[in-house]
Amino acid sequence: MSNRRLMPPTYFLMYLLLSNVLHFTIPVMTFISFPYNLLGIVLIIIGIGINVWADQLFKKYETTVKPFERSESLTKEGPFVFSRNPMYLGFLSMLVGASLLLGSLTSLVGPLLFIIIINTVFIRYEEQDLEKTFGEEYMKYKQQVRRWV
Repeated sequence: MSNRRLMPPTYFLMYLLLSNVLHFTIPVMTFISFPYNLLGIVLIIIGIGINVWADQLFKKYETTVKPFERSESLTKEGPFVFSRNPMYLGFLSMLVGASLLLGSLTSLVGPLLFIIIINTVFIRYEEQDLEKTFGEEYMKYKQQVRRWV
């Protein structure tokens, strides 16, 4: 695959920026206010933790975090016990956390677009590739563990 393809961290940063821009330019309606919006900090910390944990497992099993490269092993421990895509879940948790901190409805556009892009562009491809690579083992894992949570 082409190295010029945008990767999930780039989409994460783009949608984080979009959420902030929309919040400050078109703050439609506040859906959560102080001090409740501080729960966003908890979601951001959880998201960072999930991403670091999943990344460490990818390194432990010497497999790639890059979506369009062939996986060398099927990781099924740690955060992969409750989500087939914990790194995307971590990014989403951080985006939703940032939206909670901002508090406006328009800031939720970023997380919604992130889910759509990740599901259609990345997860669809990754699942097909994992099915080809790991066959029945992945199919069984897919039946036991949800895509997001």
